[in-house]
This record gives sequence, C-alpha cells and structure tokens, in this order.
Amino acid sequence: MLAIKNNIMAANAARHLGKSYNALARSVERLSSGLRINSAKDDAAGLAVRELLRADIAVLRQAGRNAADGISMIQTAEGAMGEVDSILVRMRELAEQASTGSYSSDQRQIMHNEYVELQEEITRIAESTDFNDNFLLNSTVGVGIHVGSGYINITPEKMDAASLTVGTTLETTETHVHMRSVTSASEIYILDTEIVGGTTDMFVYRFGDTNATTIGIDLTNYTGTGISLNALVTKINAEVTSQTGTAYTAASTLYSSEMGGRYTLQLQARTAGSYDFEVHDTGGDSIAVLNSTADFTESVDGASGGVGNDLTSATGAVAALTTIDAAITVKDTYRAKLGYWMNRLEVAESVLNVQAENLLTSESRISDVDVATEMAEMTRTQVLAQAGVAMLAQANAMPQMALTLLR
Repeated sequence: MLAIKNNIMAANAARHLGKSYNALARSVERLSSGLRINSAKDDAAGLAVRELLRADIAVLRQAGRNAADGISMIQTAEGAMGEVDSILVRMRELAEQASTGSYSSDQRQIMHNEYVELQEEITRIAESTDFNDNFLLNSTVGVGIHVGSGYINITPEKMDAASLTVGTTLETTETHVHMRSVTSASEIYILDTEIVGGTTDMFVYRFGDTNATTIGIDLTNYTGTGISLNALVTKINAEVTSQTGTAYTAASTLYSSEMGGRYTLQLQARTAGSYDFEVHDTGGDSIAVLNSTADFTESVDGASGGVGNDLTSATGAVAALTTIDAAITVKDTYRAKLGYWMNRLEVAESVLNVQAENLLTSESRISDVDVATEMAEMTRTQVLAQAGVAMLAQANAMPQMALTLLR
C-alpha cells in the first residue's frame, strides 16, 4: 500500500539498522577491551563464574608470593648458619690445637681468648639474624607460611652459643653423668647381655617437674650386639628431637682425665636452671644399668654452677672437642631442616603457580574474546549496517512516489 502518513518500510529498515548497529557496537567493545563479557548482560552466568575464578587466581598468586617470602626468610637464616658452620669448624680446630701438650699455658690462653670471641660471635649472629622480626636462630616461636589451603610450619631453634653448648660459661645448666666409663667412645657401652631382648628394653629419664617431657629410649634393636657410647648418644639425641620436637645436645660423651682418660655418658637439661633429674624404673622392661638416678652423678648443679668450655688446659680442650662435635651435629640437623623447608616451599610455590595458570586458562576461555570469530561477526554486521543505511535511505524516498499521483 502506497501511503504517506506511515512509512512502514522506513520503520522496518530503521529497526534492522538499529539491531545491526548494536551488534556492531558490541563487537567493537569486545575487540577494544579484549573481553567477551564486559557487563552482566553479555553473559550473566559466565560473569559469575569468571569473578569467582579471578578471586581464586588472586589468592593462588598471593599464596605463591607467600611461599617465595618464606623462602627468602629461611635463606636469610641459612646464610647465617653458613657462617656459624665456619666458626664451629674454627672452634674445633682451636680445641684440637689446645689439646696437645706441646703448647705453654700462655699459648693456650691465646687460643682460649680467640675461642671466647668466636662463641660471642655465634651468639651475636643468632640474636641479630631476623627477617621482618622473625628470628629463626634465636627463638622457638613457630612461623606459619600460609600457602592457600593451609600452613607450612617453620619451627625455629636457638642457635646461640649457650644453646649449642659451646659457650665458655654454662653455669646454669643442670648436667648429670653416668657412673660407667669406657676407654673409647666407640667402645660398647651397654653390653648385649644387659639388653635382655624382652618386649622392650627401655632407658627412661626426665629433667624437670611432672609437666616436663619424659624421654624413652628403646634399645631392643641392640639385643645381641650391645651399643657403643657414640651410638647411644646419637640414639638419645634423636629420640629427644623426635619426642620434644626440639633438637639440642641432650646427651654427649664426656672425656675425663681424672678417670684415666676415659669416656662416659653425659645428660644435660634443655635450658638453664636447676631441675629434678629422674630415671624411671619400668620394671622388667628397664635396662639394669640405666634404671635408677643412683646410676648417675650430678656434675653441674643448675643452681650452684659449673664451667663451660675451657681451652686453657689440655684436658679442658679435649672435653671441648666432644661438646663442639655435638654442637656441629645439632647445627647440621637444624641447617638440614632449613634446607628441606626451603625445598618444600619451592615445590609449593611451583604448584601454586601452575594452579593459578590453569585457572587463568579456564577464566580466559570464559571471559576473553575470540578475535577471529569476533572479527568475522564485526565484518558481517558492518555489511548489514551499510546495507541498512542504504535501504533506510531508499525507504525514506518511497513516499515521494505518492506525489506523482497528487499532481
């Protein structure tokens, strides 16, 4: 119908042109932003999923940075431990030098003076090494590194001279010495006949009140062979670490020139102070020579004092060798812990980065624009828009045909 009041063709062309223009505008927006979803109206469900994925990605990336910060913290402590390692080696060298009889008292005093300076430096390093106020060498307060789904717990230990028992003044640490002695620390200390091979063959002791940790050492595996003093010391220290969660020189070999140059077992409390020393008799499971407090004698009273490492005499220097050896073992154990904590954090960081990358891939599939597809769509809508403009111009000219009938 030819009409002049309503131009139906122009309205229809304008409607289609509007749709093409909107589609073209949407393609331009997507290509300029790089996102398929720019607002909730583009894909409401996809937008919700995308925002959750973005939150998870942000958390995983921060957790990875947490792990990296934890590695940096441990590296700080481990670097300091490397210096402590060198100092302990030098201290052992000095003790070995002072233990021979070819030096005079004045010369040993010089060696002792250097030893004093070195043990003070160990304490200074332990007290000054920190990372954001976390002292991994002078604290026992745990540090938790949060890595997204949980914590990797770092349990610091004190690595000062007193804790390593390489100081020159250990007056306040309770120490007890076993009554038995052997000519060599590698000699069998508890005989096979004394380890009877029952259900368990235990040595159980404790420093402190009833709230203190009771340490139990099972020697059943040494039935038929016996155990040397060195092996017994290693076993006790390992059990103390396992049962208390803290490594320290709980047991050591003590050299005594007064007993004709013999070695015996020495047990020491964890911290300074006077403690009640108890040895528990567990009945048929007890090892007879290690089942009573009477089997030990107190060598250092935590209340009245004692002496630390002393290189001014050959006897003291030889005793210091044993103490330093034990300190090196404690140091190596803790330094190894620092190493496997770093390895674990590196693995955690790698896993977190891979998880974040995988989630980012998922988020990209939902959110990012497919440029090739969108360009094809844009080209199509450009053609439609151009055709729409042309047809709208033609439709607007159609009513003029009615004028020829009105002339």
